[in-house]
Amino acid sequence: MSQKGHKRRLRPTHKALAIVSALVLGGGGVVIVAQGASAGQDSARTAPVTATIDCPDVGDKLRAVPDQAKPEVDAKLAQLDTQIADSYKRLATGKAKGGALLGELKQKRDKTIADMSKAIGQSGGNAGQLQALGGCEMKQAAAADIPDAPGAQVGAQAAAPQNQAAKGANGGGPARSDFVAINTVRPNVANPGAKAGGSRGQLSVQCGRNQEKHFNPDNVIVAPGVSNGAHHMHDYVGNRTTDAFSTNNSLAASGTTCTNGDQSTYYWPVLRLRDGRAEKDANAPGGGQDANIGTILQPKQVTIDFKGSPVAKVTAMPRFMRIITGDAKAFTNGNANANASWSCTGFENRQLKDKYPICPKGSDVVRTFKFQSCWDGKNTDSANHRTHVAFAAANGACPAGMKAIPQLVQRIVYGVAPGAKFAVDSFPEQLHKPVTDHGDFINVMNNNLMNKAVQCINGGRACR
Repeated sequence: MSQKGHKRRLRPTHKALAIVSALVLGGGGVVIVAQGASAGQDSARTAPVTATIDCPDVGDKLRAVPDQAKPEVDAKLAQLDTQIADSYKRLATGKAKGGALLGELKQKRDKTIADMSKAIGQSGGNAGQLQALGGCEMKQAAAADIPDAPGAQVGAQAAAPQNQAAKGANGGGPARSDFVAINTVRPNVANPGAKAGGSRGQLSVQCGRNQEKHFNPDNVIVAPGVSNGAHHMHDYVGNRTTDAFSTNNSLAASGTTCTNGDQSTYYWPVLRLRDGRAEKDANAPGGGQDANIGTILQPKQVTIDFKGSPVAKVTAMPRFMRIITGDAKAFTNGNANANASWSCTGFENRQLKDKYPICPKGSDVVRTFKFQSCWDGKNTDSANHRTHVAFAAANGACPAGMKAIPQLVQRIVYGVAPGAKFAVDSFPEQLHKPVTDHGDFINVMNNNLMNKAVQCINGGRACR
């Protein structure tokens, strides 16, 4: 993925690109043609191309929103996501032509952004140049060239899908090129060495594997008060009641699946086998209605650890701090905020951000989320949910003016048959790309438990 974000475009040959553009902008529907296809060429040997919608991420551009304006701004940001998702569905089902669709979408986005900017301005804030973010483009990508069907394998053609949800979503990825055999990847993990003054301890929290099947397509951090604010299904462990309408008070009053009484909420997009089978949410928001199909996989193992800094002592996180790692829109935004990684047991010195791993027999798929470990010392959240925290540098040091906090590291293991086709849930237009994986955390530890974590980490002890 390019560091330049959503401006990057795949580059098929000029003739193929002309065909793609003509079909996308004039014909509607999800376009699938062969890169490099021209007279005398065998298009079956080239990679098919599809199209999706690429819009500027308005929420990521926010830096300060007055408290009075936050409810309306959150609602408008969720509305922008719904507009994109609905437009992509119309494109994917051939119900709208590309050029006209982009024009209609811009009109809707312009109004929504204007309303958001007005709310910020009337509350004494400065919306900046948000109004310039209304226009969207088409983005080309490798098409999903393998049907979603029982027994579907990466690199092999499979039978026709069993249900309409699977059939309709097949153009939405993943593609064969989204997978790579883990044993072909070179080791790429380097950890900074511990230094004098560092903190080497760890607090481990046991919260189960979502045996209670706590699922919903909400995101209380990004879209509070909005049902289906994520447009994809989330797995939850820890806090038992988290949904779009949770408040700090309701989270603090809730029970937990964690054995040490930690009421924090830990959530991430579900992983599904793209097996053509109808899950319970096949016709529901966040599920089949948002192109998330197939059997939801329950993790074999979930580990939650809070670790120290190699160069500094850690300070306590404030209660109700929110942290997001990774970027649910990284396919169109670019990988500047992409952070979740993929690997296989036995190969975890090889981590992938923009590919799914094909694990050998006897090895399981692993997702790892390493959260930001530096805090501004003031805020429990920020307007774009990122700038109040930061990642440490390669040597482990925090940016100037920030202090080290316990680093949340989540490791989630799945049993997946070698070569089986799977994908993470995503916003529909993000095409289930592995780079869009992400994790969310709200700290609801009481002060005693957080102080225990800090003491264990700074004291070099392993605690539970």
